[in-house]
Amino acid sequence: MYIFLKNSHNQIGMLVLFLLLVIILSLLVQFILKKPFGRASKVLSLIGLIVVHLQILVGVVLYFLSPLGINSFSGESMKHAISRFYMAEHPVGMIIAAVLITIGYKQVKSTIQASAKYKRVLVYNTLGFAIIAYLIPWFLWS
Repeated sequence: MYIFLKNSHNQIGMLVLFLLLVIILSLLVQFILKKPFGRASKVLSLIGLIVVHLQILVGVVLYFLSPLGINSFSGESMKHAISRFYMAEHPVGMIIAAVLITIGYKQVKSTIQASAKYKRVLVYNTLGFAIIAYLIPWFLWS
């Protein structure tokens, strides 16, 4: 079960990164072309939100099952950079990224002007994307 979740988390993570990049670029093009913030734009934002939340759900379950997660939480482990990364930095950062993307999606509902909708969702999704890209453990794949 642990190996399946770990592999799923890695694969969904790459999917999240790719989808967020495509969504950001698509919304940016629509913003530059001054297109109205219509159903397609909202669906793109929703897809990003759903995929990020799915990744967070798998990550939280993995956090409690993994030997690198909550099970190894101690003061001594916090002195070790990789242990600290898995116990604190990665999960907290990813939750912050998910919250930012969620705020961006919710802001669209309360904003009337199309350009303001694009700006808000682009800012929040880009911040979320940057945090996710920064906190992916790239050092494992080099």
